[in-house]
Amino acid sequence: MQPEQSVIVTPTTELFDVQTQEQLRIVIVGHVDHGKSTLVGRLLHDTHSLPEGRYQQIQEACRRRGVKFEWAFLMDAFQSERDQNITIDTAQTWFRTDKRQYVIIDAPGHHEFLKNMVTGAAGAEAAFLVIAADEGVQEQSRQHGYLLSLLGIDQVAVLVNKMDLVEYQQEAFARIEKEYGSFLNQLRVQVRFFIPIAARHGANIAARSPYMPWYEGLTAVEALDQCEDTRDVELPLRFPIQDIYRFDDRRILAGRVESGNLRVGDKLTFWPRNKTSVVRSIERWSAPRKESAQAGESVGITLSEQIFVERGHVASHPENPPVVTDRFRARLFWLGRAPLTGGARYKLKLATQEIECEIEAIEKVINTTTLEVATTKRGEIHRGEVAELTVHTKYPISLDNYSRIAATGRFVLVDATELSGGGIIHDAIYSVPSDLTVKSLTNVTREQRHFRNGHKGGVIWLTAHSQPEVLVLARQLERALFNRGMAAMVLDEKTALASLNSDLGFSAGDRAEGMRRLGEIARMFAQAGFIALTPAASPYRADRQRARRIALRDGCEFIEVFVRIPVPSAQCSVGSSQFSVPSGQLAVPSFQLSVSSSDFAVVGSTDYEPPRSPDLTVDHEKSSVEASITQIIDALIERLQLPPADYAI
Repeated sequence: MQPEQSVIVTPTTELFDVQTQEQLRIVIVGHVDHGKSTLVGRLLHDTHSLPEGRYQQIQEACRRRGVKFEWAFLMDAFQSERDQNITIDTAQTWFRTDKRQYVIIDAPGHHEFLKNMVTGAAGAEAAFLVIAADEGVQEQSRQHGYLLSLLGIDQVAVLVNKMDLVEYQQEAFARIEKEYGSFLNQLRVQVRFFIPIAARHGANIAARSPYMPWYEGLTAVEALDQCEDTRDVELPLRFPIQDIYRFDDRRILAGRVESGNLRVGDKLTFWPRNKTSVVRSIERWSAPRKESAQAGESVGITLSEQIFVERGHVASHPENPPVVTDRFRARLFWLGRAPLTGGARYKLKLATQEIECEIEAIEKVINTTTLEVATTKRGEIHRGEVAELTVHTKYPISLDNYSRIAATGRFVLVDATELSGGGIIHDAIYSVPSDLTVKSLTNVTREQRHFRNGHKGGVIWLTAHSQPEVLVLARQLERALFNRGMAAMVLDEKTALASLNSDLGFSAGDRAEGMRRLGEIARMFAQAGFIALTPAASPYRADRQRARRIALRDGCEFIEVFVRIPVPSAQCSVGSSQFSVPSGQLAVPSFQLSVSSSDFAVVGSTDYEPPRSPDLTVDHEKSSVEASITQIIDALIERLQLPPADYAI
């Protein structure tokens, strides 16, 4: 695939007042060699939009240098002007016809398309898609069609350029029209016009060509004038907040009206927080104050009652809210250098919202050239592929189905710092406002805690015939998980005995009840998303099995870790107590650890019943404490879905 060229032309400010006439925004796309720059040069010339004398200046310069005149040289001339800071705009091209002004939105490459998906530039209302008659439909032509479908542009004209190179044959034109029209129809991109042109010679640009009498349709300029202003003024209001400004005693919420109309006195609800206030004023920069704003305008508003609003919130009228959810289905175009992977996390940008998300499921993978769907289930998407997938966001966000409101129905994904994919949302379910209020009051689910923490909660029940060693291991494991960013906590018997078990003694029945209570506490911590580390003096299998049943009762993970300790072993002191510790295996270089005799209950080794089938066994006779911690964390990566990473012990 060849790199694409930028199409940017910027006439000087003396041409016309761009604020006073009707405007329509168009985007021109096509393969790098198919003639976009030549087309724009002819549009400027043939619509009399060039500065006076500029065309003659370029011709004279070419004559002096002994080079053939090219329409693309007009682009170079305007690039020079732009570099000297004497242009209207550095990213858009302006030209005009008798009917209106046109703004050509710059989209020189695929990544520029993706950037445009979440900016005002995404609001192109029409598109010219250029294909060279001598080369036909290329892979990049198909990808451009897909990107136009993501942008939601439904006024598309396909210009079959370089007809002079195929001797203006109708058959060459008809072949491309049939092939590419069928492809775009499958994407639900409606082509208004197929127009044969020779941009170099001005054929069918603004005037009909005598070399193609068989073509009876519109010229390129006439096709543009047939397009309609499709700004979404009749759709429900969507006003994403971009920033908050304070002037004097005013708090101004700034943003772009993406759809609908906004008026002073309107009652607005801000999502996803579901907070409501009334518009007190509409503010504009360097423009007269008005009582209303509509789709496409960037404005600021003040509210009659100050409520908490921040960047990313989306305002709507209460009767027509967006979808508020943390899970949606989408179709995504991937351009990342590394494949998109199921289960991986990315930054999602939708309007002004930015949030971490996870690819929950990849349902289909589509070839953008053939539109074939992969028949085998895949766990990743490669560059240039399209997939249908389910996205799970860290917090609820405000969105719409792309088919209803395009501006809040499309998004991009950022992998690390690189813009890597763009998608459109479908199958989101709208709720009535009262349902959204009830939904916002429901309990936080275990799945939501899992996503927020980056791992599942669970009970890690560490057992051995020597509890002091297990307690030291548990506290080092807690530190290692903490350094890794995990939510972990040691629940030892000292804490339980001092509080919940204060009414219990040391009889067999009381000890069994104490283990039951500790199991219940560990289960509640696991439900809250914590990794509950329980180095309990639980010598009997029945107590450990009951703790497992308690955790599994509510679907929590329970992992029994048997710490095999050699007997006999060297004697070590902790506080005023003596206990068995393998020599040299409890060195803790990173922090000081204090364990006293009151931190554990003494259990004779003859009373201990080793597990028959533990979930994991670590052997202190053959490995160090550090190696045991590594072994446990490796097991937790799979069981509790910890993100694999380096960790400090």
